[in-house]
Amino acid sequence: MLPPPGPGTVASDALEVLDDPVEQRRFTRFHTDAAGQAVADSALRISGMHCAACAGLIEQAVQRVGGVLEATVSASGERARVRWLPGRTRLTDIVQAIRAAGYDAAPDTALDAREARKLEHRQAVWRLFVAAFCGMQVMMMATPSYVATGNELAPDLRQLLNWGSWLLSLPVMVFAAGPFFTGAWRGLRQRRIGMDVPVALGVLVTFVASTGATFDPDGIFGHEVYFDSLTMFVSFLLAGRLLETRARHRVAQVLETALDGMPETALRLDAQGQSERVSVQRLVPGDRVRVPVGQAFPADALLTEGSTRADESLLTGESVPVAKPLGAAVVAGSINLGAPVVVQVQRVGSDTRLEGIVALMRDAMSQRPSLTRAADRWAAPFLWVVLLLAAGAAAVWSVIDPSRAVWVAVSVLIVTCPCALSLAAPSALLSATSALARRGLLLQRLDALESFTRIQRIYFDKTGTVTDEHLQYTGLQRLAGGVDPAGDAQALAMAASLAGWSQHPLSQALAAAAAPVAGTDAHVWQDVQERPGQGLQARDAAGRLWRLGRAGFVAPGLAAEAADAGGRAAVWWGADGQASHCFEFDETLRPDARATVAALRQRGLQVVLLSGDRPDRAARMGQRLAVDQVIGGATPESKLAEVATAQAQGLRVAMVGDGINDAPVLARADASFAMGQGALVSRAQADAVVASSRLGDLVLAHDLAGRTMAVVRQNMLWAASYNAVCIPLALVGWLPPWAAGLGMATSSLLVIGNSLRLARPLQPAGDMPPTPA
Repeated sequence: MLPPPGPGTVASDALEVLDDPVEQRRFTRFHTDAAGQAVADSALRISGMHCAACAGLIEQAVQRVGGVLEATVSASGERARVRWLPGRTRLTDIVQAIRAAGYDAAPDTALDAREARKLEHRQAVWRLFVAAFCGMQVMMMATPSYVATGNELAPDLRQLLNWGSWLLSLPVMVFAAGPFFTGAWRGLRQRRIGMDVPVALGVLVTFVASTGATFDPDGIFGHEVYFDSLTMFVSFLLAGRLLETRARHRVAQVLETALDGMPETALRLDAQGQSERVSVQRLVPGDRVRVPVGQAFPADALLTEGSTRADESLLTGESVPVAKPLGAAVVAGSINLGAPVVVQVQRVGSDTRLEGIVALMRDAMSQRPSLTRAADRWAAPFLWVVLLLAAGAAAVWSVIDPSRAVWVAVSVLIVTCPCALSLAAPSALLSATSALARRGLLLQRLDALESFTRIQRIYFDKTGTVTDEHLQYTGLQRLAGGVDPAGDAQALAMAASLAGWSQHPLSQALAAAAAPVAGTDAHVWQDVQERPGQGLQARDAAGRLWRLGRAGFVAPGLAAEAADAGGRAAVWWGADGQASHCFEFDETLRPDARATVAALRQRGLQVVLLSGDRPDRAARMGQRLAVDQVIGGATPESKLAEVATAQAQGLRVAMVGDGINDAPVLARADASFAMGQGALVSRAQADAVVASSRLGDLVLAHDLAGRTMAVVRQNMLWAASYNAVCIPLALVGWLPPWAAGLGMATSSLLVIGNSLRLARPLQPAGDMPPTPA
């Protein structure tokens, strides 16, 4: 029977809302696959999960729905990612399949997740309270039987106390232990054995045998009752699960904090400057929006009226306000602190930087790390061995001492429940992910932590990565013989309007430099194309082909040395194969770039500057950074070839970049990091996004990755040692059920507590400078 709808669930009469395309944009991303068909990727919050085996049951239920391409469920993150075809199925069908499997699902939004966490936590606390309270009363009634000697306790009083213990154990069996029985039933119904099966079997056998001993002391179960062991065992296990739930919720709050920064509505301005309040879901690029002081910016946008300061702490982890002059870019979710301003929307919904970061976190929390997948493969065989051991122990003890056969089997079932082993890797990885997220480094792939510990060489892109993304425009050169129809100011305005189509740091700097120039937005471009590593090209209203980028791209016959910008960055501008202007820029190192390179080298990593810039400029930058090697003039193809060659030599390599031309290398590297302000395609290919834009966070990530793998090994060693010691004790009858329950719960608590050490706020290492303001 399905539970009634509550917070975090989807009521049956409201399921059709999930099929509204506008509403789906809150938790679904749409794209087109190689075959040209539309594919939806939805993030769902799953409720009712109690162990890792539940993830497999939900995946099987969803994959049986026609039109579902892939379903990935994370038990530790309590989230699901479902890729489905809108033309063949509906999201309501997927949710109905999850509910039919005995669970529930809701859109993964901040409100639903928060309410679902509150409900789950409240239920967990109540279950623990009932089990602990009843367990204390049962222990009080069992005490006379333990302390009395001889005939001090009359048989009728002993029987009365046993009846009272049985009555107090009923709420524990019916309510407190409910998750174990429902989880076991789900697994058996799907013909899979999960961790709840031995727990439920042990609890049920203990209760049935104790009940038989209570109402028929001369029967086959004897006269000994173990209601105290039963209630204590359930209490210990529920306490462990409550702490595990809190640990998962602490990680989930990272997403909630980010989404809480987004406003529900925005003040959109019409052509006459009149404002109307609309849902942020209705904003489109080009809209003009007024943002009052204290309100979050509803989309990624450009300041068109006024100047202000913005709090971007939810993206960078830094609480210092950032100055936003006229023409500056603002990101969705940051808070307007200075003055009321008007912005022009550039990107909305899932295209914004904030939603991109949230999507990365959802993906990371929906993944099963390789360590967890390896554990899943042998979990089922291990549980079969446990059941066989319990049955064998019962058979042997039925010959040696029939009165102890049941209790020995129960102890074996309880002590071998692999809860601690299943929590060893996920709890550590999620704790580390939470600490990195609060610092401003968002993991898209949890396995990146494991990969980063084995890295031997790390490649850095130059422009926008080791240099500050905000380049400074210093001036222009007019080239002799070039096409110059309208003067320098007009050339700057036209080039800037085309540069606005790109996210490359040089293009963004050029667009920002020309923002005050009248007519910058008046140019209409057609057939705009961006060629990675080369530049932009487009046709104007008259059909002329204009290019902005490298000298050889703009004018194939132009030697780059003929227009040298004195070692500074430059882009060329021209039409019809002739360059008319060279725009010059100064680039500066990020404040922590040199310290980051030195810290990584001190940790034994080779640091290589891999840049598409001219070799002489790349070499000068390499000298300033003191890297091991510099490779300049690299195209996307040569960058990929360099990384592939290093991997062929047996090296484990990492890549840090930000541009479109870095995307293939980011995808190929063993571990990859994209700067938060970089191109969307590069962020999509990277294992992690440095949303803080602090290179020093890479050093923190490397150190934390090493500590995380050490904690995982500690957890696994402890769990394996615990089972190796306690299983023989249970088999020989030296470990009663109450002690087995206490040991199993304590083992899980130690694993969780050990992992939570990784969630502490990260501080810069001793060889790193203070965090730049």
